[in-house]
Amino acid sequence: MKISSPVFEHGEQIPKKYGRDFENCNPPLCFEEIPEGTKSLVLIMEDPDVPESAGVPVWDHWVVFNIPPDITEICEAWSPAGICGSGTRGELQYGGPRPPDREHRYFFKVYALNTLLNLKEGATKQDVLKALAGHIVDTAELMGRFAKT
Repeated sequence: MKISSPVFEHGEQIPKKYGRDFENCNPPLCFEEIPEGTKSLVLIMEDPDVPESAGVPVWDHWVVFNIPPDITEICEAWSPAGICGSGTRGELQYGGPRPPDREHRYFFKVYALNTLLNLKEGATKQDVLKALAGHIVDTAELMGRFAKT
């Protein structure tokens, strides 16, 4: 399975417009080679480079689960079909990068599952990760960088 974006390559800069202080809309994403038999997809965007003062080891920017497996593209500024989970701020939608101190890495992770998750809207990333344990068929990851302006 693969995840990519037409607006940045793995390891490259995420364009500023997708940052929280700019348009704060999600970048377009493409999913390829979704395994046969996949029942749902999970998409998580996280920042592991948060400073200690944030009080969390990883900042969760976007959590969506139960995405239909026939979804191969998430358009710019479009929430995919599925159920929105809660990010670190408690928001149910995409929250763009806004590193407070230096350049951070942002990981877009997609999981192909052999089931639908029995969770409600607003479930945290930890809830989602616990529920998907034992149901992962495949995973893929895209990393982009974003610096303080």
